[in-house]
Amino acid sequence: MKFKLLLISLSITSALCHSSAYAAMRQYTANQDNSNWEVVKITRLQCQLNHEVPYYGEAIFKASASKNKNLSFHLDMVVRPENYDIAGLKAVPPTWRAGLPTRDIANMKLLKKFDGELDNKTSWEMLTELEKGFYPTFYYQDWQNSADKIAVGISSVNFKQAYWAFLQCRDELLPYSFEDISFTIMNYQSNSSKLTKSSQQRLDKIAEYLKNDPSIESISIDSYTDSYGGRWNNLDLSRKRAKSIKDYMVSLGVDEAKVQTTGLGEKRFVDTNENILGRNKNRRLVIQIAKM
Repeated sequence: MKFKLLLISLSITSALCHSSAYAAMRQYTANQDNSNWEVVKITRLQCQLNHEVPYYGEAIFKASASKNKNLSFHLDMVVRPENYDIAGLKAVPPTWRAGLPTRDIANMKLLKKFDGELDNKTSWEMLTELEKGFYPTFYYQDWQNSADKIAVGISSVNFKQAYWAFLQCRDELLPYSFEDISFTIMNYQSNSSKLTKSSQQRLDKIAEYLKNDPSIESISIDSYTDSYGGRWNNLDLSRKRAKSIKDYMVSLGVDEAKVQTTGLGEKRFVDTNENILGRNKNRRLVIQIAKM
């Protein structure tokens, strides 16, 4: 009888310990019925793959226009951290594959009053784990209750179709960023108002970018000439060249009031005018673009 009572006592103690441990881990993840993935396309400059974590926030994968079209991950928390800490990220098998091991992926820094962010390499690793049906899950100490730990799971339910759409969206992004076109020096052909071939290609890139970014605040166009052809003729020529580029940008839908032009003629040489190479450098157009 005493042995039975001992077993029952141990069983109850074990159950209470298990219950206590479970109560100390607050878990947030979408279930089979509310796991939604959504692709948000922002022109050809950015694509997002969004997943709501019920009662917690949102998981967001982003790809931006650039040469490498790198990814980033953002854990958008409704209640942001009160302290600095580290969240462990693991690939957790779904409940129906519970026999598979959990795998460590990375750590994510928790910064006070900021959302969590992860780099390109870790973002891709998370996506591949989701593709395999695993749940990338963050574990960290709750900053509001020292007795609790938090588990935030990213559900792989309904993921694959949205993931494929996201990859297609990423593929269509521009292969250059704002930083690549925000400051540009272009040159003209000798005795002509035509841009050199490489400069025309640069202008085409700028034009494509401007068509996709409504947040452009201002565009400054400064035009220069070499010292051949007469001072006043060169001044007039530089003004006409700058206006020609402005008209082109306005034709793309850029607000005319945002584009400022200056024709400076022979002023501010960057090289000698005594040889062809130097004059080629002096016949230039400088475009500077600012965003809001």
